[in-house]
Amino acid sequence: MKKVLIIGNTEKEKIKNAFRDLDLWIGERAHAVFMDVAETEKTRPLEADFAIAMGGDGTFLRVSRMVSPYGIPMIGIHLGLFGFLAELTPKDMYDNLDKVFRGEYKINTRMLLNCRLERNGVPVNESLGVNDAVVSRASLSRLVSIKLFIDGEEVATYSSDGLIVSTPLGSTAHCLAAGGPILSPEIDAFVISPICPHTLTNRPLVISGEAKVKMEVGSEGVGTGLTVDGQVFQELMPGDTISVERSGTRLKLVDAGIRSFYTVLREKLSWGGSPKYGNG
Repeated sequence: MKKVLIIGNTEKEKIKNAFRDLDLWIGERAHAVFMDVAETEKTRPLEADFAIAMGGDGTFLRVSRMVSPYGIPMIGIHLGLFGFLAELTPKDMYDNLDKVFRGEYKINTRMLLNCRLERNGVPVNESLGVNDAVVSRASLSRLVSIKLFIDGEEVATYSSDGLIVSTPLGSTAHCLAAGGPILSPEIDAFVISPICPHTLTNRPLVISGEAKVKMEVGSEGVGTGLTVDGQVFQELMPGDTISVERSGTRLKLVDAGIRSFYTVLREKLSWGGSPKYGNG
């Protein structure tokens, strides 16, 4: 019998009700272990055949970072607002989970990033990232100066509100909002996108996933912060360096064949939609 981790934010009534309904249904199909999303940060090691993240995209990201180091494949059930990352919905989850329990699925892998913050040459923090690592203004302040290096070569110094280093999976998140391109999620690459650059010549860069990226905060970097996946935050000091490279860990996603990447673009982002003309 398969062992399944079912993870969500149990402080939310909707998640508690969903846990209860799923517990009644799962029966003899699998051995289920229900966990609050905060518990996954305390429990080591994690063991399961796969994990189910119940909630919004934020829960999906947190669960992804927790289970990926243990090689546990995961699937999301959308109980949030947007549901860009989760494949299942409450309406279809039972039929499709039945398929998964019968082994009717495939595993897709996605690139993750490893982000390391150093201060005066001393490591301060290291984080696994699913979507992106962002250096930006942490509060109301002037533009920040961020020097970018790729594979040890100085590329440019950005005067902007910040700089985003995104994975392909994260190219539809903060990167897209900052004017970056959308990448197909199965490729290995980084997108580097400035946030509101104070120049007309700075444009997003797409570089190899094998590249090593380094960002150095300028002398006016007071009030600057590093954020990974919009969830892990670290205040920065002038002179801090942030190194980003492809992680040796990959995110494993259970693909039940319900929707494609392009279906998500059409349904969630109205991709390629026709203009809506009035009657007059």
